[in-house]
Amino acid sequence: MPEFRLETYFSRWEFTARYHLTASDAETLTVGELLDLGTEEDRRQFRELPLRYVETWGTGRLRSAIAATYSTCTAEDVLTFAGAEEAIFWAMQVLVGPGDHAVVTVPNYQATETVPLAAGADVTGIALDEADGWRLDLDAVRAALRAETRVVAVSAPNNPTGALPDPATWQALIDLCEERGVRLVADEVFRGLELDPARTLRQAADASPTAVSINVMSKSYGLPGLRVGWIACHDHALLERLERHKHYTSICNAAPSELLAAVALDAGDRIHERNRGIIAANLPEFEAFFAAHSDLFDWAAPAGGCVAFPRYRGSDSVEAFCQDLVEQTGVLLLPAGVFRSEIGPVPADRFRIGVGRRDPEPALAALGRFVAERRAR
Repeated sequence: MPEFRLETYFSRWEFTARYHLTASDAETLTVGELLDLGTEEDRRQFRELPLRYVETWGTGRLRSAIAATYSTCTAEDVLTFAGAEEAIFWAMQVLVGPGDHAVVTVPNYQATETVPLAAGADVTGIALDEADGWRLDLDAVRAALRAETRVVAVSAPNNPTGALPDPATWQALIDLCEERGVRLVADEVFRGLELDPARTLRQAADASPTAVSINVMSKSYGLPGLRVGWIACHDHALLERLERHKHYTSICNAAPSELLAAVALDAGDRIHERNRGIIAANLPEFEAFFAAHSDLFDWAAPAGGCVAFPRYRGSDSVEAFCQDLVEQTGVLLLPAGVFRSEIGPVPADRFRIGVGRRDPEPALAALGRFVAERRAR
């Protein structure tokens, strides 16, 4: 497998940088805070939980809690994984291979394109329209489809841009995949953090009998330490194939994580409301910062999720800018090179910034001082 550029960059800086200003997860909870959202019975079960294996599919309680977040799925339509990455890793290998074709929107989460390429599939990238708010071009998707196309893979809301298709385009994409017999694979890990909750899209697995919905506790719930993700799909034959492949990686999730994830899902509306409130409180700070430095950056708030992809307009490269920034001030951003694609163009002057964690002011202040010092040279 080729280097996973994002994780390589994070392995150097994520836990050493002073300010993690590129985080893709919402503000997390402590174990105590999460259990306080549950019942006394939840707290008793957690204290008395045997630390043994759990079912490869996931515990019945967790799968039921996940299914309750969908409108047409039951617990039997759910398979849990150790995070969303494991779900993507196996789904994109099981669904395509040599002689098959996949269509993947870019920019994207690298595994979505790297895994099918490594599996021997031909992969076509469809660039989101940067000039039009990272719009999903349905005509381009349609033109890319072939007789051997097995998968169209998207993230909605998108990572790293925070873009969100409008409901009509989303439904048209679902209809197109149904008409052409192509499976839609939707990375929906940021769902629940839309700036306008009315723009929340219908989940792919609810809208199509074959579509795959991938989600996780890490992003919109802000609980990455649980390492619990899942696939929801009405195609039980596919889920059974995926379960057999999971035997070769995680086998099963950690019992405490599955219980805590179920507690969080039961309180999901409250957690999402909390996290949307944090983002809403943060955005004026980001708006003010970028307005004060409009000569150096082009900024647009995310429509969904808690990451954005601003443009850097300095005379040096965005790679050099981000490198100097973290080395000199401890402010971590992700430069565009982390998101470069083998299958389509990704603008080379962008960087990912996170807006979902509390108290961004010290990081923005450090970033502002860095910019001012460079101007003064």
